[in-house]
Amino acid sequence: MRLFPCSAAKKPSSINQNSVEDELELSTVRHRPEGLEQLEAQTRFSRKELQILYRGFKNECPSGVVNEETFKVIYAQFFPQGDASTYAHFLFNAFDTDHNGSVSFEDFVMGLSILLRGSIQEKLNWAFNLYDINKDGYITKEEMLDIMKAIYDMMGKCTYPALREEAPQQHVEVFFQKMDKNKDGVVTIDEFIDCCQNDENIMRSMHLFENVL
Repeated sequence: MRLFPCSAAKKPSSINQNSVEDELELSTVRHRPEGLEQLEAQTRFSRKELQILYRGFKNECPSGVVNEETFKVIYAQFFPQGDASTYAHFLFNAFDTDHNGSVSFEDFVMGLSILLRGSIQEKLNWAFNLYDINKDGYITKEEMLDIMKAIYDMMGKCTYPALREEAPQQHVEVFFQKMDKNKDGVVTIDEFIDCCQNDENIMRSMHLFENVL
């Protein structure tokens, strides 16, 4: 599987050419990641794994960062039968932890570490951040519906029989009724985690989330 293919980026071999274009490219300020030792301490990847991940990332994106449009192109390749653009937008925002419009190697590897090797608590924290679209610390029914519609847009055309158009709304109603314990119209992170950890049906439903990451 290719890591972050940047179609517009030059391959490292092309940098050896003595052209004005290459000189200009080399003169640009590139994003340089933190030391591997620091990332090894902050993630659950070994130094060797980080080196492999970085080599793939750097080879495909010499600038060291991925913007949202490139991210959408990449993600669409995994779901050719559906429309992944909206979900990819939300996913990009979850990876872009400093909200600067780009995903660096650090952003990528920190998120990947949680998703692949994090604890249940860490994964649920990450999931909450994804659903909390405006990052105000609460999930509203509208936010949950936006995410669910995006997932169904991406997955629905691949299912047989096809999912009903009202399925996302019904899914959200069930989720929200269980999660919003104090019925104040929003779901806090404590409500979200408590509900997910103590409800087997919701945990099974969360596999839909896990499978599209």
